[in-house]
Amino acid sequence: MGSPLLSYYVRLTDFLGRALGPDYEVALHDLTDHNCSIIAIANNHISGREVGAPLTNVGLKVLKDGSYEETDYLLHYPGLSASGKALRSSTFFIKDGGRLVGMLCINFDDSRYQAASQMILQLCHPDNFVETSFQFDTDRTGDMHLSSAERFHNSIHGVTGDAVARELSRMGMSADHLTSEERMSIIAALEPQGIFLLKGAVKEVSDALQCSQATIYRYLTQVRKEPVEAVGVDP
Repeated sequence: MGSPLLSYYVRLTDFLGRALGPDYEVALHDLTDHNCSIIAIANNHISGREVGAPLTNVGLKVLKDGSYEETDYLLHYPGLSASGKALRSSTFFIKDGGRLVGMLCINFDDSRYQAASQMILQLCHPDNFVETSFQFDTDRTGDMHLSSAERFHNSIHGVTGDAVARELSRMGMSADHLTSEERMSIIAALEPQGIFLLKGAVKEVSDALQCSQATIYRYLTQVRKEPVEAVGVDP
């Protein structure tokens, strides 16, 4: 465990999971190892993750852009459950002397309550009235969209593969028909997301894009505008 401070949050994770109930997943991340960051998790049926799972796309992006320096938490951003249900996610930044050492995350699956609300409305009104007058927003997070939702995976392969797949989908392309410029565009999109903070991410991305690791390093050098020597080792 990276910081002794996190030992208190391990007990808090179990407490919150029991107190809030089965619709709330509570996950504690130790930022010592981004690839195996989860050190405690309650009600993990919601995301399907286990202890030892890596940081999510949202966690990596926060580390990359340093937004944790300006706030102590993020509230009610979108996430996706293991079964594809929309979640309401929140993260508390655990800091030790100003240094970010961990994240305590709560993912709320309110699908049961949404279903109950719809059933009650249908008891009170004709189906057509409910369909035209009550539209449930599956995003439910203001300006944020599920395209930028937090994804949950048990391995670095899942995190990187999902990130590459989303970029390919956005471009309407497949990995076996990419030009060098299109691969470069994907790397430029992945870099600010913090994907390359994961150890081994270069290999995973090169496999997903069907090119060599040397090619990925070259693209990263251009994106970061760093000397080649500075990008000679997998982050």
